[in-house]
Amino acid sequence: MDLPLNQLKKALRAGQQQIGLWCTLSSPYGVELLAGSGFDWLLLDTEHSPSDVLNVLAQLQAVAPYPVSAVVRPAWNDPVLIKRYLDIGAQTLLIPYVQNAEEARQAAQSIRYPSGGMRGVSALTRASRFGRIPNYAKACGDELCLLVQIETLEALDNLEAIAAVDGVDGIFIGPGDLAANMGFLGEPGNPAVVAKIEDAVQRITACGKPAGILTGDEAFAQRCIALGTTFTAVGVDVGLLAKATTQLRQRFGGKA
Repeated sequence: MDLPLNQLKKALRAGQQQIGLWCTLSSPYGVELLAGSGFDWLLLDTEHSPSDVLNVLAQLQAVAPYPVSAVVRPAWNDPVLIKRYLDIGAQTLLIPYVQNAEEARQAAQSIRYPSGGMRGVSALTRASRFGRIPNYAKACGDELCLLVQIETLEALDNLEAIAAVDGVDGIFIGPGDLAANMGFLGEPGNPAVVAKIEDAVQRITACGKPAGILTGDEAFAQRCIALGTTFTAVGVDVGLLAKATTQLRQRFGGKA
């Protein structure tokens, strides 16, 4: 049995634009519905959702038949959480709130087996097809993809050092937390925040790393793509559902 190929990692290395959707409903049924929508990648969020390891396992199983890449965001840069998501078959992780090169190194070590890392070894996991993939432990690193999220001014100050860490495959900008850190809570579209984001995208690409972002502002998403983002999330499932259902009801005389 062959090791599954990480199509998202392959596309990012080739510089191909990958359009994604944020998934926070924490439902395998819901994420399977979204898997057929044509997005290149779906972010399975556990930081700002009630999801957990067992739930993500069911979500990974639900999207497996579809031509879409699953990205899992653990709640924190925690080696134990990272190990568990890798063991259930996640191949791409987005690690939140990485502030500096040392924290990026910790994330990189968490996805690697010794001697280059600290991932615990188990021969019989879903990731290894329950031991059916020959030499999984030695080969899996080629298909694992580590994306780190920067979302503070401190992280922006350390951007080049973070990008230089061996094992970091891409850098994602978190507009909401960056805005809050800058003193503009709830204002990711503030001109000062936008300027920092645009500068960061160009700095990331200048380092030779793929840059990513989440924004529901379609015009700004296009602007980020033009500046160089190559994994661009353009919406959140709950936001899309809330907006569409509210608008539908309003067309029949309902109140917001």
